[in-house]
Amino acid sequence: MGSKSLFFKLAILAAVSLVLLVVLARIGWLVDERQMRQREAVLNVEQAQAGSQTLLGPLLHRRCVEEWETVSGIGNQRTVTTDKREFRLASAPALLQVAGNLNQDARYRGLFKVNGYAGRLQFDAHWHTLEGLQPRAEHAGSRLSCSEPELMLASSDARGLRAAELKLDGQSFVVKPGTHHPKYERGLHADMPGLMARQVTNAAPLKLLLQLDLSGTERFALVPAAATTRLSLRSDWPHPSFGGRFLPGARDIGVDGFSAQWSVSELSSTAAADVLRERPVPGMNDKADKSEAMVDTLDVSLIDPVNPYVMSDRAIKYGVLFIALTFVTVGLVELLSGRRVHPVQYLLVGLALSLFFLLLLSLSEHLSFGLAYGTAAGAAVALLTHYGAAMLGSWQRGLGFGALIAVLYGTLFVLLRLEQAALVIGSLLLFALLAAVMTLTRKLDWYKLGAGTTPTLPTR
Repeated sequence: MGSKSLFFKLAILAAVSLVLLVVLARIGWLVDERQMRQREAVLNVEQAQAGSQTLLGPLLHRRCVEEWETVSGIGNQRTVTTDKREFRLASAPALLQVAGNLNQDARYRGLFKVNGYAGRLQFDAHWHTLEGLQPRAEHAGSRLSCSEPELMLASSDARGLRAAELKLDGQSFVVKPGTHHPKYERGLHADMPGLMARQVTNAAPLKLLLQLDLSGTERFALVPAAATTRLSLRSDWPHPSFGGRFLPGARDIGVDGFSAQWSVSELSSTAAADVLRERPVPGMNDKADKSEAMVDTLDVSLIDPVNPYVMSDRAIKYGVLFIALTFVTVGLVELLSGRRVHPVQYLLVGLALSLFFLLLLSLSEHLSFGLAYGTAAGAAVALLTHYGAAMLGSWQRGLGFGALIAVLYGTLFVLLRLEQAALVIGSLLLFALLAAVMTLTRKLDWYKLGAGTTPTLPTR
């Protein structure tokens, strides 16, 4: 092979590589399009059922009015006007204990799965005193009047509140929609007549029990709006992602689900005070000023770590490396054996490697990712082994070529599963491959190759 023909062939292979890069880019765009449709499916489910849930409460609040008379002028010019001030009083519990189960309730839009949940939560709220609901006059001689207290629980999406039961000392109260709160409007409330008089005659702490049937999509959050908040959750979803401002103090994650416990006090979180100051809650106040500080939350999301579109996207990022390593291998065999390989054959091998990613994407929408990966990789390895035997001139070389492709696919699968260690393992493997190529070609006389002489490896 002369130097001119060598450079001409390298130029053709560069053009072939560019074509394959375009093919990989198109497959990558298809993955992006499917991911967008996945997000559209999530939005569709949220619009038709219920979105991610953020709960605030329960809280006690009441509306009050202060009226006073203002005298102006003297003698015949003396006038008396009545002014008033409307305000709202609220009281957060001293202790809030929330426990329950939120199990899988998946929804489907065509091929797309949306992770949802449904379950029952129990809220045990204790108030040591209702001093926060006692009005205080700001003007001498004024008259104060207040409505009866109401208990409220706010939700970012009230459509997920399926049913609720409220009890105080065994007495049930009627739960109604809406919160009657100007800042946190969506949710439920219950009138609590005689609550203030009860607190005056009975000095015992106030204990309210609220049971709530809840549904939502992907994420659940609770505002720790109490002096002490304890949250205990169980679910049959095995892949939780904990977020918010506080991670659970204890958690247990297994193949059958997870359990997690949070404990937050007012010493570490200002959520209770922020709620009384009516600061915005993430996901609950749609028109809130984004620059304003948000109230703390305890979050858990039901994620899918083996999302086929995320995994396919990560796999495609290794496509260029696959093609480069395969071309280098074929080139070495061509140099060392004297068997010439046509650029069209390089193109066909590269297309087979590229179509693997398309097969992986399409199959993973119908099968588990592991099974889809094994099927697509098996088909690609069988095709390239059969073609490699003819391309390289013998079945031994074809089987060796297929074994190399199988090793590449196996390595890629390991890298996809190892999220945190993928970079270091991939770097070590690349270094090992480069070292192997350098070792095999360390005695090649590249000047003879450029001069048109077939190089040979010296023997001992």
